Amino acid sequence: MVKRNDDIRRSIRESGLHQWMVAEHLGISEATFTRWLRTEMSSERKRMVMDAIQELKRELAQREA
Repeated sequence: MVKRNDDIRRSIRESGLHQWMVAEHLGISEATFTRWLRTEMSSERKRMVMDAIQELKRELAQREA
């Protein structure tokens, strides 16, 4: 079975992040983010989420440096 928004799920997993971290960065609840993942996101929303993941990855790398 193919999961919707698999690219986002994979990006979060590979970045060492958690869904709650992305949700918090976006200013939404973890439950809302989980609902967003259930159906394929619009390109605008997907871009917003991927941007948040990239920002969090940079922040995490800076803390580790």
